[in-house]
Order: sequence, then structure tokens, then C-alpha cells
Amino acid sequence: MTSLITSCVPSTFSPSLFGASILSLSASPVVNASAYVPGEYRFTQPTVNLTDATYCNVTVTYTHPGQNDSIIVEAWLPIESPSWNGRLQAVGGAGWQAGRISPGSYIAMQGAIADGYATITTDAGLGNAVEASPWALLSPGNVDLYALQNLASVSLEDEAIIGKSLIENFYGRKPAYSYWNGCSQGGRQGIMLAQRYPDAYDGIAAGAPGIYWSKLIPSIQWPQQVMNMLGSYPDPCEFDAISAAALAACDGLDGLVDGIVSDIKACLASFNPFALVGQSGLNCSDSGTRISQTAAAVANATWHGIETAKGKPVLPGISPSADVAGSVAVTNCSSGVCVGEPTLIGVQWLQLFLAMDPEFNVGNLTHQEFDRLIRLGTQLYQSIIDTDDPDLSAFRDAGGKMVSYHGLDDSMLPPGGTEQYFDAVASLLPDAKDFYRHFSIPGFAHCHGGRSGSPSGLFAQLRTWVENGTSPEETPVEVAVLTGELQHRILCPYPEVARLNESCADAVERACWFCDRS
Repeated sequence: MTSLITSCVPSTFSPSLFGASILSLSASPVVNASAYVPGEYRFTQPTVNLTDATYCNVTVTYTHPGQNDSIIVEAWLPIESPSWNGRLQAVGGAGWQAGRISPGSYIAMQGAIADGYATITTDAGLGNAVEASPWALLSPGNVDLYALQNLASVSLEDEAIIGKSLIENFYGRKPAYSYWNGCSQGGRQGIMLAQRYPDAYDGIAAGAPGIYWSKLIPSIQWPQQVMNMLGSYPDPCEFDAISAAALAACDGLDGLVDGIVSDIKACLASFNPFALVGQSGLNCSDSGTRISQTAAAVANATWHGIETAKGKPVLPGISPSADVAGSVAVTNCSSGVCVGEPTLIGVQWLQLFLAMDPEFNVGNLTHQEFDRLIRLGTQLYQSIIDTDDPDLSAFRDAGGKMVSYHGLDDSMLPPGGTEQYFDAVASLLPDAKDFYRHFSIPGFAHCHGGRSGSPSGLFAQLRTWVENGTSPEETPVEVAVLTGELQHRILCPYPEVARLNESCADAVERACWFCDRS
């Protein structure tokens, strides 16, 4: 492979993309690249060290003529230490970022290089923007639909085509297999690829995917909307106390007291946050703070999910054990006055894409007005960015395999939404499990964090499924329980759940767990 370093020049590459025009291409070798790559940024892959690697960095800038866009794709092609394993691994983005400039995406690419993959990412034409405000509006009242379309889907297919072309130019052969790996926005991108571009990748790992985007992003604003409607903003310690009480009450519902709520539905049915109203002794800066009616109402609304003014459910909610005070129900209290601090992605969706006005005040909407905006978002954007189409038959017929996963303690994106999508796929396609498996992860937060570790062996299982036909019947996971002990457990393909074998004295070892298929 050493001779390839002399081929790492622009003249080696000649990417072609129908409907696009190449604006520029640069290629240069990167030598002695080293990095510690933590598994939390690789989602389905373990921690790895990149040591003295050499690869060719190829950066392609192109446009779709007539759309006034400029999209950058960046590929890293292994030359030596390690040499190329014959495969492509594309990595996804986060939040409003399609990939490229996100630090997490570059970390994931370093991990891919360490494992011998050629790897690629795209900026979807959004440049260095880490939020939507620099690109969402062409002018007040006018959304840049081409930019949104590029983020939503178009750049994803472009990226796959360009990446495979660069690989063939450089190595003289196409990749034997191509894979996608991402979480959150990256998970949504993976689901979109399976639905709309079934030939792009042989294997897709999609974590915490934002599937029902036009409803999902308003749901991030939902707890703030409830506080706005009630005109009251509880101290964060009230939410913390409610979450702690819910955890204590629901922990054992799955038959095991370990600091993890595994059965969210049972918890919602049995735990009543309003019973805590008036409780004192909280861990607050003001020792007189008690749990308020508002705090109970907001927690309850967050857990049961966004609903219309007429009480119609829109999306599932998040687990009572999830950290709402640190994510979607954020408030800031000073001098005895508390105010809401909404999450930027929810606010910008309402302001820029629905009201189409960056000065739009999201803090004084009635419930009916909030409903109207959600409905408008579905009307305008469902066909552009939502990934709720359950018909994966084309992906199945192309031989594709997909694994998705979602932490049950995800406090940003409701895990029930991903389960709902899998149910829809399985209802439409009875053979869904032959090509698609979903794993719900008790105790796992959004993409990383929580008591559960990430499913770090799942990508290897996906690759085995794609290349050898062996489906993942379970996947290992490490869990830190209440005592601080690290236990080795399993995750099971939804709707199966992991159960502790009664013959085991404790839950420490993986062999003590089995998948309940009843």
C-alpha cells in the first residue's frame, strides 16, 4: 500500500455525480495520525487507539446547478498502518449538523481508519454552521428548501456515490461492502438511507433516530410549552426529586432493583407524580422549596408525550427516570425567580421553519397555536425530512441489513417513537426481522451516558449479518448498577426483553441473562 501515497493527488480522482457539478477537489496524504478514540463517539463500536496511521484525505466540493448550493464531502482513504480492509464506513451527524464539522464525526472517522475502513462524511452544504439560523431562511418568510432537502436526504445519496467513486479511483476496485454508522441526526440519516436510497449501503447502524422529525422536534419544546401555558417555571430540584421518586418506585417493576427502569409502560401506569405535590426536603438552594403542582404537571406531560389541545396523542414521551431537568425541562433560577431555558433545536424549528421568522416569540403560544404549528410542519416538511415510511421492502430486496437502538433513558428523543416505527415496519413486512433488528437499551441516555454502556459490539454483529448471514440474536452490554458494580448483560431484539435466569445468584455475568420471547 505504500506506493499508494504517490497516488494521493487530485489527478487520481474523477468523481461523477448525476445532477451535480464538481467545483473543486483536493487530495493530500496525512501521515503519523494518532488519536485515542473513545467508544462513546463510535456508538456501536468499542474504544480504539489510532496509532501512526497514514491515509489520503480527499475533499470534494460540488453543487447542484441552479440550486445555489455548495456541498463538501470529505473522505479518508487508508494507505498503511492500517491498510484498507476493503470496506467503506460513512459516519453521521448530530443536531443540525449533517456530519463533517461535528467533532464527534471526525472522532468516529478516526475510529474507522483505526479499524481499516475507508470513511466519509458530508456537510450537506451547511458549511460551518452548528445551528440552523445561518442557513434556514433565504429571507424572512422564505425557507431555503434546497438546504433543508440536502440535510434531509439528497446529500446522503451523493455522499455514498462520491465515496465509492473515490475508493475505486484510488484502490482500483469498489468497496466490497459499505456501512453507515450514526446516532441522533446520524440515526435519522441512516433510517432515511434505508427508506429512500436502499442501494447506498449494505449495512446501517442507526442510533436514537429522529424518525418523526416534523412532530419530534416540537416534542422537544413540549415541556417548555407546558410551562409557558401554566405561566410557572419550577426549580430544577423539583424535577430531580420527582425523577428520583419515580426511579425508586419503578426500579423493581422489572423484577430487579438495580437503578434502572426497564418497563416504562408499567411505570407510567403505576406512578403518580401529583402525589408528591407539597413534598419538602429537596436538594435545593432554597431549603423551603416544595414540589409544585406545575412541576408534577410538566413531568407528567413530558412522560406521556406531546398531545393536542383535544387530548390526542402525537408522540410517545420519555421515561420517568430520564433526566428532564438537564435536557427538555430546563429552568434557570436566580434571586428566587425561575425562567424556562428551551433547547435550541426545538426553538429554531418553530421560529425558522414554521413561523419562518427569527424574531418569532415561542414563549406565548396557546395550546391551539402550538397544535397549528405542528400540523403546519407536517404539511410542509413530512415528505422532505420525516423518515416514517415503514416500507423497507426495497432495502430488503437489495440485501440490506439494519440495526437500530435507542436508550430508554433518552431525555431528548422518545425511545417509544423508534419502537413505534419498528412495529409499523413489522406490521407491513412480516419478514422484517430477517433484515431489521431494533434494540431498546434500559438505562441508556441519548447516544451515550446513563447507567448502561453503549452497544459497542453491535456494529461487528451487523457486519457479520451482512457478510455471513448471521443475525444478531442478542448483543452484549455493560451496566453500572446502584452499587457501582459493573455487570455484563445482554440486549435483546425488540420486542423481546432481557430476563435474569432465576438459577443465577446474581446478575453479574452475561450467561445469567436470556431473551424472553414470550
